[in-house]
Amino acid sequence: MEEIADQTFFRYCVLTLIFSGPPTAVILKFLQAPYGKHNRTGWGPTVSPPIAWFFMESPTLWLTLFLFPFGRHSHNPKSLLLFSLYLLHYFNRTIIYPLRLLRSSSSSGKNGFPISIAAMAFTFNLLNGYIQARWVSHYKNDYEDGKWFWLRFIIGMVVFITGMWINITSDRTLVRLKKENRGGYVIPRGGWFEFVSCPNYFGEAVEWLGWALMTWSWAGIGFFLYTCSNLFPRARASHNWYNEKFKEEYPKNRKAVIPFVY
Repeated sequence: MEEIADQTFFRYCVLTLIFSGPPTAVILKFLQAPYGKHNRTGWGPTVSPPIAWFFMESPTLWLTLFLFPFGRHSHNPKSLLLFSLYLLHYFNRTIIYPLRLLRSSSSSGKNGFPISIAAMAFTFNLLNGYIQARWVSHYKNDYEDGKWFWLRFIIGMVVFITGMWINITSDRTLVRLKKENRGGYVIPRGGWFEFVSCPNYFGEAVEWLGWALMTWSWAGIGFFLYTCSNLFPRARASHNWYNEKFKEEYPKNRKAVIPFVY
């Protein structure tokens, strides 16, 4: 009975993840989360960005590490290898990225991060962390299908690592530019910024596409689709912001988030 109840709860969580994407995309088309270049008042008290990022991303580490040992595949080397990439991304996002912000003078500027937004992201990461950890450690059932597992894993891993590299290098460029310009904004140039305004968002979407391929699951697909629903409207808003701020100086051939397409 407990196993059936857990399966039912897991399925409802996956459905919640999948079906929360479209309304998120619609809302964010008209209302951008008020942090970074879209910062504005009226969203309650704020904290420094490094603290906010550490807090809201932290469930992806402590919750998943707590849940993983309870899965029936928790000692399977393939399961551990697969989940190590998920943890690698979130170690960077939860630990390394906030530390990079902390070392940057921009993190101590006038713009704080709304606690309300951090709390929403914290809640999402509780949901998604549970889903991904339970799928990989317990419900994924093709670990014994060696040939197809390794084919999907290798292709997905290449996509994932490529996206992570784009994401990290683009974030590093943005943090450096804000530090050099005392928290102000300039036109980012070089690398993937020559193609899109928000390569950091593009890289993260590519990462989770790779994760969907590796996990070969609705859990992974749901995460990828939600990532696009969340980040692509923000990328479009940021693209419009750059064009409005820099006008004729801003490169006209840049897309918002997908090179040559969108």
